[in-house]
Amino acid sequence: MRVLIVDDERPLAETIRRGLTDEGFVVEVAHNGQDALWAATEKRFDAIVLDIMLPRGNGYQVLTELRRREIWTPVLMLTAKDGDYDQTDAFDLGADDYLTKPFSFIVLVARLRALIRRGAPERPVVLACGDLTLDPVRRRVERAGQEISLTPREYGLLEFLMRHKGDVVTKGEILEGVWDPAFDGDPNVVEVYIRYLRRKIDAPFERRAIETVRGMGYRLSTTGG
Repeated sequence: MRVLIVDDERPLAETIRRGLTDEGFVVEVAHNGQDALWAATEKRFDAIVLDIMLPRGNGYQVLTELRRREIWTPVLMLTAKDGDYDQTDAFDLGADDYLTKPFSFIVLVARLRALIRRGAPERPVVLACGDLTLDPVRRRVERAGQEISLTPREYGLLEFLMRHKGDVVTKGEILEGVWDPAFDGDPNVVEVYIRYLRRKIDAPFERRAIETVRGMGYRLSTTGG
């Protein structure tokens, strides 16, 4: 299992490298965005651990460019930033997981193994559902050729639904995928944001793309409603 560690804190990067090596991983390290982008483009990795605050290209920029180049290697963002919007931005840009510093090394290993087991399924450059489209790189949403302005949370929710179009997803799955696995607030916040989305992507276009499946959750119609 080959892993790329990208962190400009050299002692921390070396600690992670040694620990992962002891766990049987083959590890390469980069300390800035430019070197990380080159390594991830020129070599094959099973996962990338990517810090956000980097010199010569931050983690968001590296991630955006990787996905633009259609490099789908699973990426775990490792950072001291732990705000909701920081996490949402990371997922919006194509991150697969997010871990904040300080962190448990055991948890890091477990999450890396989980990412590697899932593999790197190809993600279309533009997600489409009928005449509804979402461009993860430009973070642009359109319906019938008309751009729709969404908040970061609305965008994250729509992207989650579009990546699972045709499938019924529960509130719990949405909270874990869009908010945070450790979210302990009111789960009805999902209903609130579903309503927000419907007002923006369905109502103005006389569509019903987001379906409520009673007693189970929500489903985005494969035809766009």
